[in-house]
Amino acid sequence: MSLTKKILIGMALGIFVGLIFNFLIPDWFGVADRYILYPVSQIFLGLIKLLVVPIVIISIVLGTAGISDPKKLGRIGIKTVVFFLITTSIALVIAISVGNILQPGMVEGIEPDPNAAIEEKEAPDVVETLIDIVPTNIFLSMTEGKMLQIIFFSIFFGFALAQLQGKVPTIKKVFDEANSILMFLVEVVMKLAPYGAFALIAIAIGEAGIDAIRAMGNYFVAVLLALFLHLVIIYGSVISFLGKMNPFTFVKKFFPAITVAFSTSSSSATLPVSMDTAQKNLKIPKSISGFVQPLGATINMDGTAIMQGVATVFVAQLYGVDLSISDLAMIVLTATLASIGTAGVPGVGIIMLTMVLTSVGLSTEAIGLLLGVDRLLDMTRTAVNITGDAACAQFITKSEEKHERKAVETA
Repeated sequence: MSLTKKILIGMALGIFVGLIFNFLIPDWFGVADRYILYPVSQIFLGLIKLLVVPIVIISIVLGTAGISDPKKLGRIGIKTVVFFLITTSIALVIAISVGNILQPGMVEGIEPDPNAAIEEKEAPDVVETLIDIVPTNIFLSMTEGKMLQIIFFSIFFGFALAQLQGKVPTIKKVFDEANSILMFLVEVVMKLAPYGAFALIAIAIGEAGIDAIRAMGNYFVAVLLALFLHLVIIYGSVISFLGKMNPFTFVKKFFPAITVAFSTSSSSATLPVSMDTAQKNLKIPKSISGFVQPLGATINMDGTAIMQGVATVFVAQLYGVDLSISDLAMIVLTATLASIGTAGVPGVGIIMLTMVLTSVGLSTEAIGLLLGVDRLLDMTRTAVNITGDAACAQFITKSEEKHERKAVETA
């Protein structure tokens, strides 16, 4: 049986077990969670997160070093960043439009939870965000998991390696061999994925339950619809017209990574699997995959942006606040900035939502209403996030192939 089928079976069993706990034996859920589900899920997540930082460093260094031409590196870098910024902005427009059409906040009998305790953060400053990209201590950055700083250092190091390959062949060989070791470890850890998926899904269903999903049904449907539209229309168009591949074939080949993203709710934790799947199944060159996908796991959060857009409209409707055009523009700007450097870990989107709500003067108390179903939505938006990263890598691959053909023809 393939790994994908095993993961799907694990997820199905997790849903079944979670519903049993929620409806039939809710008193036993705490015991099962404490001694079985939580340990299994955390061991799986711990093992896969253990590989994230070294894989990001090794893959970006090798990806950058593999693009020995500085012009090509700059060209790919600019196209990648512009692609992510444009798709994130489009995702927010879709989210706000869906929110205004479906009006998920027009619900009677639901009041915000005043006891909801969420860590509030100030909206990011553009200048400070740019300055913070450059690390002063890379080891401290690795310890604290500051991915933008790690990526900057890796690109910087890889650029030097690309220019000095003839003088430092041993270093290049060490990184190649380290990459082989890490990919082997990914395969070992992924054998535990069905068990991890089972535990994570069972916890999500057991905690949230059907009542929470019913209470937030309109919001839930609005977010899922916006995610679906973005996936089908925007990513589908990119894959078909720019990536020169049938979208259904793309999804089928990339599906193993999507299932892992859905179960872990973490772009960073899924990164080793998504890169391995893109390189083996989609035939994306390691140099492009190793550059684009780690960068995307850090700054490409279209799914999270969609949640923030719908949630902001939902909260405004709940409190009877009319958002102006300038408010909507502020939502797009703040949510786009908030997505840059956001850690790709479970639940971070709901914390970053406080930035967006504060930017337009909305209370953050209503976030308590979203917590019940956020874990389930987090799974879906993470799957959308990593699909966008792979779609960008596919587009860059075809774009570079076209550029190289033109270069040959004009030579």
